[in-house]
Amino acid sequence: MTTAETSPTVAPERSGSAPVRMTGRQVAALVVLLASQFMMAADFSVLNVALPEVGTALGFSTGSLQWITTTFALCAAGCTLVFGRVGDFVGRRRIFTVGMLVLTVSSLIGGLADSPAMLLAARTLQGLSTAAVTPAALALLTTAFTEPALRTRALGLNSVMMSSGFSVGAILGGVLTDVFSWRWAFFINIPVALAAILVVPLVVDESRAEQRSRIDLPGAVLITLGLFAGIYGVTRVGENGLDAAAGAALIAAAVLLGAFWAVESRTADALVPVRVLKRPDIAFGNLAALFIFGGETALIFFTGLYVQNVLGLSSLVAGLVLLGIGVGQIIAGTVGPRLLQRVPPRTMLGVSLALQGAFMLPALWASADSRWLIPLIATQFVNAFFSMTAALSFMVIATSSVDSDMQGMATGMATQSQQVGIAIGIPLVSAVFAATIGQGTVTAAEQLSGIHVAVGVDAACQIAVGLLLWAVLRRKSAARG
Repeated sequence: MTTAETSPTVAPERSGSAPVRMTGRQVAALVVLLASQFMMAADFSVLNVALPEVGTALGFSTGSLQWITTTFALCAAGCTLVFGRVGDFVGRRRIFTVGMLVLTVSSLIGGLADSPAMLLAARTLQGLSTAAVTPAALALLTTAFTEPALRTRALGLNSVMMSSGFSVGAILGGVLTDVFSWRWAFFINIPVALAAILVVPLVVDESRAEQRSRIDLPGAVLITLGLFAGIYGVTRVGENGLDAAAGAALIAAAVLLGAFWAVESRTADALVPVRVLKRPDIAFGNLAALFIFGGETALIFFTGLYVQNVLGLSSLVAGLVLLGIGVGQIIAGTVGPRLLQRVPPRTMLGVSLALQGAFMLPALWASADSRWLIPLIATQFVNAFFSMTAALSFMVIATSSVDSDMQGMATGMATQSQQVGIAIGIPLVSAVFAATIGQGTVTAAEQLSGIHVAVGVDAACQIAVGLLLWAVLRRKSAARG
C-alpha cells in the first residue's frame, strides 16, 4: 500500500529514546526556506496600510487602489498549483531559485515605480514569484525532513511563517511607510531574495519526482483560468455587488473548473488526479484552508478598519494591535507539533477551526471606546492560537496523504487553498459589511455596526465548518480504524 493510500499520522517520539534532532545542514535549510515563506506571505499585505499614500504618489484613483492587492492575489492563487506540479518534474530547488530571481526583479521595479501600470506590473511578477516559491519551498521541506517528528516540527514552523507573515506584513508596512517610504516595502525584499539564491544551493538538495511524465497542459490552463475568473468574480462582488461582470466571471469560473474536473478524470498524467481529489483528507483539508486563512485575513482587515475608522487611531497603531495575532501564531507554531503527538490531526483541525471562530465572537461587543483595545488584543491572541493549530493540522494532513513523487502537487494544492482563502476572504466579508452600512457617507457608529455584522458572519462560518469537519473526519477515521 502506498503512502497515498494510508491515512496521515504523526508518529510520537519513542518513549525512553533521545529526541530526534536536526542536523546542522537541516537547520540551515530550515532557516532559509522559512525566511522565504515569511517574506512571500508578508508581501501580500505589506502595502495594505500604505495604499492611500501609494495612490497619492502614483495617481491611482480611489476605486482602483484595491487592484494593487487583487493583482497580486490573482497571480499568486491562480498559478500556485501549476508551478507546484512543474517543480515535481523540473526540480523544486530550480523552481525556488527562479522564483526568487523574479521576486528580486519585481521588487526593484515596484520600488522604482512612477506610474500605476509599472506598479501593477511589479505586483503581477510578485504574485507569480509567490506562486513559484511557496509550494517549492514547502515541498523541499517535506522531502528534506522525512522523519515524522522532524517533519511535523518543520511544518509547524512553516505554518507560523505563512500565517504570521500576513499580519506582520501589515505591521511592517505601517512602520516602513511612517519612518521611510512605501517604496521600502519593495526594496526590503531584495537582500533577502539574493541571500536565499546564494544559500539554498549550499544547504538544500535538489528534489524532483522519480518518474517523469508530460505536464498536463489542458489541466493547467483550465485550473489557472478558472481560479482567475473565480477570484476576480468574488473580488468584484465585494467591491460592486453582484453585477453583470461579477456574475459572468463566476459562471465562467464554474464552467472552467467543471471542465478541469472532466479533463483530469480522463488524463493519464493529470495535474491533480481525481482519485486524490476524492480523498476525504485532501478534499476536506483544503476546504478547511479556505476558511482558516480567509477568515483570519478578513478579521485582520476589519481590525485595522476598527482601529483607524472607528477609534480614529493611526495606521501604525493598527499594525501594532495586530501583534496579538502574531504572538498567538508564533506560540501555537511552537507547541502545535507537540499537541499533534497526542491529538490526531483530523480531530485538531475541526476543533481548532471552530475555536478560531468562537474567539472572534467577543469582537461583537467592541465599542467606540479605545479601552476596548485590551480585551480585543487578548481575544485575538487566543483566536490566532487556534487559527495556527488549525493551519498546522491541515498542512500535516495535506502533505502526509500522498507519496514523495506528488509532494509538489500536494504542497501546491495546499498552498493554493491558502492563497485562494486569503484572496477571497476580505471581498466576501466586505460584501456583508457593505450590505449592512449601505451606500454613501457613513458615520463611525454605522461602520462599527457593519463590523459587528461582518465579523459575526465570519465567525459563524468558521464555527459551522469546524464542527462539520470534526464530525465528518472523525467518522472517516473511525471507519478506517
